[in-house]
Amino acid sequence: MFQDNLIVKQVIGCAIEVHKNLGPGLLESAYEQCLAHELSLNNIKFKRQFSLPIDYKGIILDCGYRIDIFVDKSFLDF
Repeated sequence: MFQDNLIVKQVIGCAIEVHKNLGPGLLESAYEQCLAHELSLNNIKFKRQFSLPIDYKGIILDCGYRIDIFVDKSFLDF
């Protein structure tokens, strides 16, 4: 639980840093790219545009869902 809170605080800190530097009004793609860079600077491993299939009645369907940035503690450097 403590490690989860630490990860959340670090990711939020990165997002705040991006917003402080860029401000409001840009396209989402610009914020995503800058957040990815900020996460890298902080040694936080992540995946961009992570595909999310849907489990429907036991069948895995690729419905085209994508997660902009996926951070998971299982592949972090802690």
